[in-house]
Amino acid sequence: MELEEVKLRRIQGQHLLNPVASMHVARDLCGLQAQFLRNAVHALRIRTDTPSVAGLVKTWTLRGTVHLLPESDLPLYIRHCGTAEDVCESGWYQWTAGRGHANPPARERELARRMAAAIAEGIDTREALRAHLRDQGMTEAEEERAFNPWGGMIAELANIGVIAFQVDMVDEVHPDETKRYRLLTPFTPVEEKRARVELLRRYLTHAGPVTLRDAAYFFHWTQAEIRTLLQELPVEQAECGKQACYYIPAEEPTQECPPVILLAGFDPLMLSYRKEENPFLPPEHLRGIFNLAGIVNPPILLHGHAAGKWKEKDGKVELTAFETIQPKDKRLIEREAERLFDVKKIIWK
Repeated sequence: MELEEVKLRRIQGQHLLNPVASMHVARDLCGLQAQFLRNAVHALRIRTDTPSVAGLVKTWTLRGTVHLLPESDLPLYIRHCGTAEDVCESGWYQWTAGRGHANPPARERELARRMAAAIAEGIDTREALRAHLRDQGMTEAEEERAFNPWGGMIAELANIGVIAFQVDMVDEVHPDETKRYRLLTPFTPVEEKRARVELLRRYLTHAGPVTLRDAAYFFHWTQAEIRTLLQELPVEQAECGKQACYYIPAEEPTQECPPVILLAGFDPLMLSYRKEENPFLPPEHLRGIFNLAGIVNPPILLHGHAAGKWKEKDGKVELTAFETIQPKDKRLIEREAERLFDVKKIIWK
């Protein structure tokens, strides 16, 4: 399979040619990475004609990072759905306890019960919960452990399906970035192998063709585990350069790649593949997108490759070129920015 066909199939599979409903985007792409919610919302906007966060939640899933995904998909990602009584069984508790960052089990359970009850009563922000638990007798030492920077009790409750981040919008473009939490409806997790097969099916259908190393990077599973799961799926194999690529055939691309796409920060087109082998990301531009602080900047995808990065705030759009961009292409980029935002000023850097 030629490189351009690989790229076009990926663009098509990731809903960058034919927009679909927001729920389908979040489901098909195995969630949208959402440390910064505005990035996930923008990733939705460029893939749908009807952007909406209805039915979506934000919580920790793949790679131990926060994702925006359908609430109905939580059984695929959370291995044990429990109550506040079960916090000490969570992976977060075991991890933090092993490093001295968790309260003793009995006290952890008590604080978790009180936190869940407070959220049910509408005390739903991190700082409000902190103040409420202080009033309930939480000591400074307990607070340091319950609200530790690695996620603490909020991550514990999220990882056993008790709570998730509330997702709201300020307007059709900008999400409410306030970190609020809400209780989830109890659910029954899908058996682990069946869940992995389903997630791999979605990935191969909508991110493929991919290499085993791409899949291992995306899921944080081993290549041996992925090879075993491939046997459960109607996978096709193709030679892409000198590497074996795998995909599940879907709708054939009927369009060419758009000349300009303003991808999101932490966009699935960047995170679905090993960055060193991503054909949309020239090696010389890698650090312009994946910086050393762990941030994945929003790329300007120009004629199928990351030619720069962009950011927008309050109508001011900054465009940074990684290479010489012709005037006609600059105009195309500016028009795309104007289509997406209420632009007051455009600055090239």
